[in-house]
Formats: sequence, C-alpha cells, structure tokens
Amino acid sequence: MNKSKQSIILVLTIYGLFTTLLITSEIKSRYFPSQLERIKRSGVLTILTRTDPTTYYQNDNGFAGFEYDLVNLFADYLGVSAAFKTPATFDQILNDIQTNKADIAAAGITITEQRQKTLAFSPPYHEITEQIIYRTGTPRPKEAKDLANGILEVVKGTSHVDTLHNLKQKTPNLHWLINDTLSTDGLLFLLNQNLIDYTVADSNQITLIRRFYPQLNIAFDISPPRQLAWAMHLSPDKSLLRATTHFFKLIKQNKKLEQLIDRHYRYAEKMTYANNCIFRQHIKSRLPHYQKIFESAANEQELDWRLIAAIGYQESHWRRNAISPTGVRGIMMLTRSTAKQLGFNNRIKPENSIRGGALYFKQRLNRIPTSVPTPDRIWMALAAYNIGYGHLDDARILTQEQGGNPNKWMDVKKHLPLLSQKKWYKKTKYGYARGHEPVLYVENIRNYYDLLTWLTENNSIEEQAMKPLPKLSTVPHKDIVIINPAL
Repeated sequence: MNKSKQSIILVLTIYGLFTTLLITSEIKSRYFPSQLERIKRSGVLTILTRTDPTTYYQNDNGFAGFEYDLVNLFADYLGVSAAFKTPATFDQILNDIQTNKADIAAAGITITEQRQKTLAFSPPYHEITEQIIYRTGTPRPKEAKDLANGILEVVKGTSHVDTLHNLKQKTPNLHWLINDTLSTDGLLFLLNQNLIDYTVADSNQITLIRRFYPQLNIAFDISPPRQLAWAMHLSPDKSLLRATTHFFKLIKQNKKLEQLIDRHYRYAEKMTYANNCIFRQHIKSRLPHYQKIFESAANEQELDWRLIAAIGYQESHWRRNAISPTGVRGIMMLTRSTAKQLGFNNRIKPENSIRGGALYFKQRLNRIPTSVPTPDRIWMALAAYNIGYGHLDDARILTQEQGGNPNKWMDVKKHLPLLSQKKWYKKTKYGYARGHEPVLYVENIRNYYDLLTWLTENNSIEEQAMKPLPKLSTVPHKDIVIINPAL
C-alpha cells in the first residue's frame, strides 16, 4: 500500500472517530443531560428556602428578601425562572437538598466541615457570626458559663447546635434545648415574650429583627466569622456548581452582590433602641389621628401609605404644628412656596400637608430617570425630597465621574457627602449642600417604613410562635432536650 492510500485511510479513520464522538456526545447530551441542562430545558430553577426577614418573605408588595433577590439574579443569569419551596423546618431543608429534592437550598446556610461531607456549596456570599441573644431587663450573660442560669433554646439542624457542642468542651455546665418546630425568628419571639432566657442567632438575623423586637440584645459572640453559601446535592455532576461559581465571580466584580447586601442590611444598623421605642409610642398615640389621611393621599398618588407616613414621621414625628429653623412647617415640612406651587395655601392643615407631601414625593419619583431600577429610584426620590432634585443630580454626576454607578443608590449615597466639600461642590451646577443629611434621612425612612409594614401586616413569626407550646421529651444526651409536638 502506497503512502497516498495510507494517508487517505488515516484521514477517513480520524474523520470516522470524530463523527462517532460527535454523535455520541449529542446522544449523551440528549438522553443524559447535565443538571444545568435539565434546568435550562425546563426553564425552572427549584429553590428550597425559609421564611425569614434575611431570606424570603411576602409583604403587600409581593415577595422580598436577600435570598429571594439573589436567587432571582441567578435565575436571570441562567435565563430561567425561580420556583421557591419552603419546607416546614430548617432541618428539613438540609434533608431535602441532601436527597436531591431541589436544585439549590438558599436559606442562609453556614458552611461547616460536617455539612461539607454531605453537601456541595457555592462560593460564599456573606459573612456572619453566631451570637447569644438575651432580653433587656434580665441579667446580661458575659460568658458561656452564665447561660446555665436560664433556659437556652436553639433550632434543630442549625450550625448553632454544633457550635454549642464545641463550646461545651470548655464549659461543662452548659446545657440547652433543641426546638424542632420553630425557626430562629420564632425563638426570638419567645425570648421577647420572656418565655425563654436565651437563644442563638446569626448576626445578620438579629440586625434585622431587633428593629421589630427592640428589647432584644446581643450578649456575646460564640463563633468566629462564618460564611454563608448556597447548598446543593453532593454529586459527580458539577455543572450547576460551576454555574454558581461563575455567577458569584461576576456579581462580585460588578458589585451587584455588594449592592444587595447594602440594600438589605446596612441601613438597618442605624436604628437605635431609643428611636425604635419612641417611634412605637408615636404609632399608638399620634398615627391614629392621621392614618386615614395618609392612606387617602397615598392612594391618590398610587403609593404605599406607609412610605408616605414614614416620610412624615422623619420630617415632623407626626406633629401638625412642627416648624424647623429654616421655616418649613407641618407634618410633611413643606416650604410656603412649595405648598403654594402644589396648590395648598394652608400648609399647616394636616390634610393639606400630607396630600401635598405625597404629591411632592410622587413628582420627585417621576423625575428619577427610568434607567434607575426599583427600589433605588425610591431611595433617590426620598433624597431629592430632602435635598432637592438638583443636588441629587449633582451627586449622580459626581458618582459617574468617580467611576461609580449613578443608577445605584449604594454608589450615589457615598458621593452625596462630597457636596459639603468645596473641592467638589464648586464643580457642580447647584453648589453646596449638606450631603450627609439625605443619606441618614433615607436610612431612617427605610427603617420606619419596614417597622410600619411589619406592624400593620399579619405577623407570620408571631402566628407560628403562638401555637400551643409542645411537650418536652428527654433524649439520651443529658445536656439536650428535643422539643417535639408529636409527643
């Protein structure tokens, strides 16, 4: 056989092998698709989560929560929709993802050595510490041995149980109860009601929920910083895991992850115990006089009345005769010229002030460019209500010039304080402004709005926690009691 024929046979052989590989690959892809391919074909990403202010919850505006927003961002990245399931307990979430009953468990899950033996984890997206929580009016425990003086209760299946076991090695008298019915929110409610003495919560959880239960306090940390991540079924198929790795790398680079953390957590740190208590008192003593007016005015502008009420509280603490050193007056603190421009001659009259304030806010909201997404456009409209649209626009321009995103409140609020510095305000169209004030203004209103929303809606946390208390049954380990309603 000459070399020419040998070359032809070699080429045909290689071509045949290549074709066979392509066909085999196509057959494998069609009949044995990867998990990621199955998700894309179905168009649905199935998520296990839990109802919690830090993860997933429903309010009058629909569903919300840090995990909810983060998951939907990932679903958009994949080009699919997210379907959320909420198993009854945290322990069941872990069991269900281990047995491959969903694609991802996105429930504020801490990465631990024990869990890594049975679960796969995405790259971490947030860092927390585990903290002992007690109630104001009771002695503050200063160290682990002090916890023996009361009832410490934690949720079954959480990393808190493992942390307590580790703590017990140094504190032999430490003992606790395990609740296999309630979530951490439910235990925090029981603590607020003085039905237990202590519980354990992650730092992000207590940051949000102590606004609703202001008498709850942090005693001390019981863990080093820990990382939160999504959990997945442990499988040789790494397609979904690789997709989450690419996704988190992307949103860390483009700062979308930082923006979500800022949106859901950082503003909540500004609410003090004193302000919280005073606000609650005024909800009872002052708000009833004006709530119907807030509702009517907000309805006229197609807005949430609680947002308008929150603005009113930040402006005047709901005092009809409030007056500032600069001459703005009334519940919504309108200037004489603004009130007149809006069509209200008597700006002191509560109905005029509230209706005028709602209209003025709606006008600010309508001026925010459509390129600014919700809820950032709401925060920017609030800033414009406080400082004026011109100064907000100056801050957005400075933000863009400094490499930030003028459509993101997180970036704009970092540049608003520059308006009080000559180096920067001399470059702007509208000049000097006390730029730090609208930042605090917006954060306060967000907290007041969240509290009003929570206090005026059905409280699923309390509904869950107020179920008849289950019986206790002792289990072999003498330091632990499992709470089981089936007994």
